[in-house]
Amino acid sequence: MGDVSSTSGRLDCDVLVIGAGIVGLSTAHALTRRAPGTRVTVLEKEPGPARHQTGRNSGVIHSGIYYPPGSLKARFALKGAAEMVKFCAEYSIPHQVTGKLIVATEHQELPRLHALIQRGRQHGIPVRELGPAQIAEHEPYVQGLAAIHVGTTGVADFAAVAGRLAQLAQDAGAEVRYGAAGQVTAIDRRPGRGVAVRTADGAVVRARALVNCAGLHCDSIARLAGDAPQARIFPFRGEYAELAPEREHLVRGLVYPVPDPAFPFLGVHLTRGVHGGVHVGPNAVPALAREGYAWPAVHPAELAGLLTHPGTWRIARRHWRYGAGEVRRSLSRPAFAAAVRRLLPEVTTADLRPAPAGVRAQAVLRDGTLVDDFLFAEGPHTIHVLNAPSPAATASLPIGREIARRVAGVLGEG
Repeated sequence: MGDVSSTSGRLDCDVLVIGAGIVGLSTAHALTRRAPGTRVTVLEKEPGPARHQTGRNSGVIHSGIYYPPGSLKARFALKGAAEMVKFCAEYSIPHQVTGKLIVATEHQELPRLHALIQRGRQHGIPVRELGPAQIAEHEPYVQGLAAIHVGTTGVADFAAVAGRLAQLAQDAGAEVRYGAAGQVTAIDRRPGRGVAVRTADGAVVRARALVNCAGLHCDSIARLAGDAPQARIFPFRGEYAELAPEREHLVRGLVYPVPDPAFPFLGVHLTRGVHGGVHVGPNAVPALAREGYAWPAVHPAELAGLLTHPGTWRIARRHWRYGAGEVRRSLSRPAFAAAVRRLLPEVTTADLRPAPAGVRAQAVLRDGTLVDDFLFAEGPHTIHVLNAPSPAATASLPIGREIARRVAGVLGEG
């Protein structure tokens, strides 16, 4: 627990939210709507919102088809997809409901594809099975043995969504502090006194409750608060390419491979973005820093923390073949292009241009298990969001309401 010199005196707000990604800002928005007059402050170490996971992804509004019935991911994504489309339409945020194809390129993938069809029907998602000729009707340059068309998938500008949520929260009285004023350096909790947080500019912010939506740093914030989270964040860098402009005609919409159920990643896919262009990826490799957006980005202390965590070595022993393939595709553009050709045979290495990478904040347990669902934890006066990777942007509106509900319980207002 950090040392904050004084926790006495007047409270500066009712709820303090750490992190101005889409989940933190949705939470601030939900808190002000659930109980108008609630004083909310959001702290963000970057100079603006949505600078990490929210602003560095392919912008897909996920349908929820991948997630097991009863999971938080399924429940929130199913609600969130429809709500996100409505939110974007209401506030004139760029978005489009395009539908997507999930394509089997090998016979061994067909049983998994059929299982996804059944899961989609369980969820009430509009799905349609396609043969090779029907695939060509949707995507003339994509080849596969079979596919499913998912009608409710789309794309959106999630950074713009986050910006609008920040504005709505501020319009309702919330305060958002960026830069040094939003960078947390110490946290102190005292029974009956709530939470006091010191920021890098030396200020102390006192609140009745704290919500940790720090994404890539959420486990560090939890430890700073004096809690012992059951999971540690393992950063996986998602490396993207984009098609050269003269080759963008090869992809009309969204095309995904059949996912491997052993991993929480969806594989290299093709995404026509809401602002144009076609993203290809991501390739998923271990990052050597929490914000390691390229191989040279190394944070020694963070890397040492990963190397001393038992889950790291258990992941390595269990999945080294998969990981070696990802690293090979990271270091070799021809190998990456070969992976893309499974879906899009006409692609060549020369067709691919580098694109900005993202880093996924993946929670890992001590036994090496990759946490596959959203994960929340509670401490005194505190709610921690310890795993909220994809589809958290899609699901951000219902996630924000869920956190606001939990905050009401912490404050005794449930």
